Amino acid sequence: MDRRDDLEVIRDPLWDNIRLDRPAQLVLDTPAMQRLRYVRQLGHAFLVYPGATHTRFEHALGAYHLTRRALASLEERGELAAVSPRDCLAVRLAGLLHDIGHYPFSHALEEAGFPSHEAQGVAKLTEGELGLRLGEIGGPELAREIGALIRGVSSSPLQGLISGSLDLDKIDYLSRDARMCGVPYGQVDVDRLLSSLTLAEMPDGRRQVGVQEKGVSALESLLFAKYQMYRNVYWHHAVRSATCMFKRAARDAVRGGVVSMDAVGDLTDDGLMEVLITSGSELARAIRARRLYKRALDVPATEVTESADSWAADDPDLVEEVEDAMAAEAGLEPGELLLDFPTRSSMLAVDLPLRTRAGGIEQLTDEGRAGQLGLPRVADELYRSARRLRIFTARPAAAGFSTVPELLRLPAGAVHERLATSRPLL
Repeated sequence: MDRRDDLEVIRDPLWDNIRLDRPAQLVLDTPAMQRLRYVRQLGHAFLVYPGATHTRFEHALGAYHLTRRALASLEERGELAAVSPRDCLAVRLAGLLHDIGHYPFSHALEEAGFPSHEAQGVAKLTEGELGLRLGEIGGPELAREIGALIRGVSSSPLQGLISGSLDLDKIDYLSRDARMCGVPYGQVDVDRLLSSLTLAEMPDGRRQVGVQEKGVSALESLLFAKYQMYRNVYWHHAVRSATCMFKRAARDAVRGGVVSMDAVGDLTDDGLMEVLITSGSELARAIRARRLYKRALDVPATEVTESADSWAADDPDLVEEVEDAMAAEAGLEPGELLLDFPTRSSMLAVDLPLRTRAGGIEQLTDEGRAGQLGLPRVADELYRSARRLRIFTARPAAAGFSTVPELLRLPAGAVHERLATSRPLL
């Protein structure tokens, strides 16, 4: 770092120079922030893309940097005149702290039924050294204001920079993930997008972050980059295999009293893996040695009609019961068969104001806007083409899994009934 007046400069492989103001410096050196140096941004993706070892710490710096750039762009056009310096301070720090509650290994543990990382992060804002520093910077209310921004419930006109269709978090992670994985899919027209931001006045008088008409193509590049990264990186079959194995290992550890959910939230990637391996987890040992389960079924979501209650994505307890029942039918041991049907229904969702060239305000939604934003109108087809239903097994199974898509049609109650009456699932 190089000190210049009250700013410090950090060199970043994506954005080059990131300048930290004094409040950011105070927050950065707290244990809660420093833990993020040891939590990988992409979980187990490094087992497929060796360069994907970048961390939540780097991403947090990037989100903070983009927040500063966005504020500078709005200020240049005089759009921050009605926004208080307090709101600007809170949104800068929210950009830096938005992932403070993240568990080890990306979003895997939230899929496994752990509380959301946003809720964990909001709690940490008032604890320990981080809570003390935020109090020094802006008094006792600053942590609450930052927490509201992180949860997406703030009344600040700048809320959309932290949570929404155009939040700066996704601009950084898509650009950074693509760079570190060495893939061409996450290309976003960042400069155009940031220069197109605006604060639009809504019918009720509130102001919201929106985009000018000239930035619609850049917004579309952001949405398509997100689709491509999910299809090719985040939901890559080997990444998902390792993720499913890790989820099962972590659930087993919590159930066995090896570690609590609360304690997991304070661990790093390597710290949690050490706990799992030391406890005797064969799944954790297999992940460490990259002995990943193989695909026994792999079908696109376009061939699956999911039940309305989406139990395969939303009920990890039921999924685990189904896995072990199917394993028994297939001649496998409990934990040797894992079902995976990841969900991200808001992958291409859009809902933000559009300032037209004529000066009017319209709303961009999932229906798009005639002649403007076409991608959301095909969002469901793109989402279903990226999403896949998979069965992973530790070894070859003695049964086929062609009936599993039919199983997902059943509501959770019907699945519970089959399990309770020992009716076959395969």
